[in-house]
Amino acid sequence: MVSDKGPFKGLHNGMSIASKAMVAAFVVFTVLNVELAGKLYGSIRSWVESALSWYYISSVVVLFFVCLFLMFSRFGSIRLGDDDSRPEFSNFSWFAMLFSASVSIGIMFFGVAEPLFYFDNSAGWGYPNNPFADRLGHTGLTPERAVDAVRVTNFHWGLHGWAIYTITGLCLGYFAFRKKLPLTFRSALYPILGDRIYGPAGHAVDLLAIFGTVFGIATSLGLGATQMAQGMNVLFGIDPGVLTQVLLVLGVSVVATMSAVSGIGRGVKILSEWNIILTIVLILFFLFAGPTQWLVGFFLNSLGAYVTHFIPMGFWTASEPGDVAWQGGWTIFYWGWWLSWAPFVGMFIARISKGRTIREFMFGAMLVPTAMAFIWISIFGGNALHIEMNAVDGVGSAGLIEMVNNWNLGGTLFGTIDGLAGGGALTWVISALATFLLATWFITSSDSGTLVVTTILSMGNPHPPKRYRVIWGAAQALVAAVLLMAGGLGALQTASIAAALPTSILVVLMAGGVLKSLMEDPGAEIAHGGFAPDGTVLDDDLRG
Repeated sequence: MVSDKGPFKGLHNGMSIASKAMVAAFVVFTVLNVELAGKLYGSIRSWVESALSWYYISSVVVLFFVCLFLMFSRFGSIRLGDDDSRPEFSNFSWFAMLFSASVSIGIMFFGVAEPLFYFDNSAGWGYPNNPFADRLGHTGLTPERAVDAVRVTNFHWGLHGWAIYTITGLCLGYFAFRKKLPLTFRSALYPILGDRIYGPAGHAVDLLAIFGTVFGIATSLGLGATQMAQGMNVLFGIDPGVLTQVLLVLGVSVVATMSAVSGIGRGVKILSEWNIILTIVLILFFLFAGPTQWLVGFFLNSLGAYVTHFIPMGFWTASEPGDVAWQGGWTIFYWGWWLSWAPFVGMFIARISKGRTIREFMFGAMLVPTAMAFIWISIFGGNALHIEMNAVDGVGSAGLIEMVNNWNLGGTLFGTIDGLAGGGALTWVISALATFLLATWFITSSDSGTLVVTTILSMGNPHPPKRYRVIWGAAQALVAAVLLMAGGLGALQTASIAAALPTSILVVLMAGGVLKSLMEDPGAEIAHGGFAPDGTVLDDDLRG
């Protein structure tokens, strides 16, 4: 199936042609008539949100409980690989790459702005800013509403979302490393499709994964470039307009492509580790430059509120018109966004998790990134909320909420830095660090996406041909740049969310398939003692 000669040597011929045609067709259609494309994609997304919100909510809850079951089940000691295989990367490198490839750019963009939106009570967008707070009677700009704001943000960036990535990664890693199938999205459907995964059905599944990866990365690059341009404006007074954003996309993508060419064990791993180190430095500044004692208490309060409410929040389906609009614009948007990224992130975390046990994988992939996100949101968002609650001219008058209402979400991070540092050299230094981190998070998302696409096209080769890494790295940059210039990035983002519907169906089927396969895996019994195939009683130190 993989060509051994010609222009697509090392790749699947048909998939390579079809993927390029698919990407080109969507970009051309969007650019030629951005308004029409936006209306079309928006109509599809609106229909999904209004008619199928119950399905998205149910699907995510099911995936979450499947993950919980696998954490504590008898299958937990099975390895993603042969019984004697061991992890390729240290825990620190593994955690760094998990976080870098997935939520990094998004949490930099939304980590301050989203809690501010939920804290506001102006209903300036035609629906309640935070129906969960309103239902508790926390309608004023009070500390209680601030806790509710972070609780809802944690809900959207927490265990439910990571369950989507984790179960996808588990399915891909299990079938690739233990069942010796190609490391592609189609392999996870083997219990359902059998050998048909190598035919048109399998090609369609992998093309959907490529669509989600390319356009998910492109829209995230656009978000990252928008915020980086804000940082360049703060640092050097450069116009943060489209030209600056396009130049940032192209410049950073060059570095990302070089990282992808060097491979996971070098460029991707090293950049991800440094991302975490620099992120800790930035977090420490926000912690100690802000009201430290208040932030620690605020983190504990918001974490307690999340633990108390996240199960009922996950089941809640809105019925009132305003609540329906809010849930569609936020929760359903987020579930669609997590699902649209599932092929990309799931493939990547599967690639870096060979040799780990299922229990280790489930705990690590769900709990560690979630904890990191909660710390980030509580400290960064908490500082912004504290600034607004203690504004000189009254609660809510510091200007950060106004930035959110003007949809200048990227600027809220730098506005908070200015409020903490008080202007001058320190503001410049911290803003420079934040802008640099945006660039490095940008790079690690892009290079991971490039490796995922080329791995799929090479039918699971963990070391796809380097020239195609360059081609697809350039293609992702070009897609993002063209859409930025044409004003079509929002339309493609909407299309990506709409594409989450078929992806969600596939992920649910994959979860069922891996459960079926695990029940038939002899390693499940061996890992928990009992008898080996020859009847020998297994000793404790030989188990797993």
